[in-house]
Order: sequence, then C-alpha cells, then structure tokens
Amino acid sequence: MNNDTVPRNYVLQKKEHQGFMAAVEALGKTVREQGPIDEKTAHLIQMAAAVAIHSEGSVHSHVRRALAAGASADEINHAIILLTSTIGFPTVSAALSWANDILAEE
Repeated sequence: MNNDTVPRNYVLQKKEHQGFMAAVEALGKTVREQGPIDEKTAHLIQMAAAVAIHSEGSVHSHVRRALAAGASADEINHAIILLTSTIGFPTVSAALSWANDILAEE
C-alpha cells in the first residue's frame, strides 16, 4: 500500500500499535501467498467479504488495492453486484456507493 492511499486511521494504528499491525500485515501477506489465487482476485474476494459485513472502510481499502492489482472499475462493480442474491439489494447498493467513493478519485 502506498502512503497516498493509506487511510489516516490505519497510519495512526500502525504508529500506536506497531507490533499488532505488523502481525496483521504479516498474516495478510502469508495467507495471500498460500494458494493459487492471484492478487487481483484475492482483493476482489476480500472486498466482497467486506461488503457482506458492511465495512465501508474495508471496502474502500480493497477497492484501492484491487485497482492497484489491475482490477477495472467494471470488475469491481460486477463483483459487488454478484452479491445481490446472497446479501440483498440494500447492502449491494450501499457497497456500490462506497466503491464509487474510490472509483471517482481515479
């Protein structure tokens, strides 16, 4: 993650809880390296999970990271729309607006 796209709260947590955040980052890196799923797809999956748990900040983060890994806006939106029959239209609609917060910056 480059410093231009890191949320302020994340930077603050890294400063205040260095060991904890290092462990969280190491865990993320380790689980991504454990299988055949490429980085773009991994971030789309993690974004979908963030949508399902209504985590706006995590959706923002994984949209940024998916874009950096080569995902297109269409792929991001489609990954969210695919969730409609599973988690419902209201949640999907909210998530599309969260994704658009980031896509509008691009």
